[in-house]
Amino acid sequence: MTTVTVSHAAALSRLGNALSDPTRTRILMCLREAPALPSDLADALGVSRQVMSNQLACLRGCGLVERVPSGRNSWYRLASPALADALGSMLELVLTVDPDCCDADGCTCTAFDRPLESTA
Repeated sequence: MTTVTVSHAAALSRLGNALSDPTRTRILMCLREAPALPSDLADALGVSRQVMSNQLACLRGCGLVERVPSGRNSWYRLASPALADALGSMLELVLTVDPDCCDADGCTCTAFDRPLESTA
């Protein structure tokens, strides 16, 4: 068995903190699909640009997303491809625990209002 250190526990706590907010979770799920501009994320999730800025700052502080400058814009992406895999695994777990949360009409466990349109 691997010994869990304080830093391991802190890293998992940061992930839990990030996922504790539905908007941050939705941002991570969007970025799992593709990098995006903050304005596109805000529009897709139906939040203000200020809310998006605050949530992205939190996710950056947790080390889960990174900002990629591109001219006058900044794109955001997941900090690691492993995070995309982990989010997929967690979603599969949710579907195992609550198989009725998603049906032909949509997925109530993620509640995306509309798809994110990338300008990339």
